[in-house]
Formats: sequence, C-alpha cells, structure tokens
Amino acid sequence: MAKLSHTDATGRATMVDVSNKEVTARYARATGSIRMKPETLEAIRRNSVAKGDVLSVARIAGIMAAKKTAELIPLCHTVPLSDVRVELSLDTNLPGVRCEAIARTNAQTGVEMEAISAVAVSLVTVYDMAKAIDRDMTICDICLQEKVGGKSGSWTRSVEA
Repeated sequence: MAKLSHTDATGRATMVDVSNKEVTARYARATGSIRMKPETLEAIRRNSVAKGDVLSVARIAGIMAAKKTAELIPLCHTVPLSDVRVELSLDTNLPGVRCEAIARTNAQTGVEMEAISAVAVSLVTVYDMAKAIDRDMTICDICLQEKVGGKSGSWTRSVEA
C-alpha cells in the first residue's frame, strides 16, 4: 500500500512540501452529473427557472470554486491557475445535466482538486437554482477523469464515469 502523502512520520495531517518539486505544465479533467425530473430539465432548457439562467450561473460558480479550492480543502496548495473551463450539457437520457471541468497550471503541484471542486460546485449550483421545482435531484459520479504532469506523469480513468 502506498504511503499517504498528507501525513508526517507520526501520522499527523500535514501539507505536502512541494518546494523541491519541478514546475511543470499540469492539467486535470473532472466530470459529474445531476439527475432530475424530465420537467426540471425542460425548465432549465427553456431558461424558465425563476432564479435565472441555471447553466450560466453554474458555470461561473464552478470557475470561482476552482479559484478558491485552497480555501475550501485544508491541505491544498494555492495554485496559480492559467485556465479553468467548465462545460455543462443537458442530457435527456439521465435525465439531467452533465458537467466537465478542466484546470491547467504551470506549477509544482497539480490541479486535480481544482477540477473536482469546479464540478462539485457547478452541480450544487444547479441544485440550488432548480430546487424550488425539484428537491429530488441527485448529484452523481463526481470524479477525476485524467491528469497530466508532475512526477507521477499522466493518468487516465480506465472507465469513463
């Protein structure tokens, strides 16, 4: 079993020291979804939700979350993001909304948590904006799909969630 990187020799939680790591180009992509009633999805598609444009607000919320990740996740480093992309798409097969976030940086540590945070907050924002018409919505399958860069190199999920 691999040693946990966020614990010291005594088992206490600690921030990873990245001062000796190389600055490299880093990339991460995360995905997730929110399932809802078909009529909720239709209201989002028609842009008739009382709180406004659900997808635009959720996209901006996701970008903001990526930028604030180090404030939300206790042992994350502050990372100078060079790019954050959040895409939301309607999926009648769920039915619901799918979210994909991509984060990029040139830094000593990766941006996996930033991409995951962007997806999570985007989907929570969809819930918040549409909850008046559908409290049964379920946020699902938030996960890292791939990461590139750093000492461990590239990684891709073997099965797309």
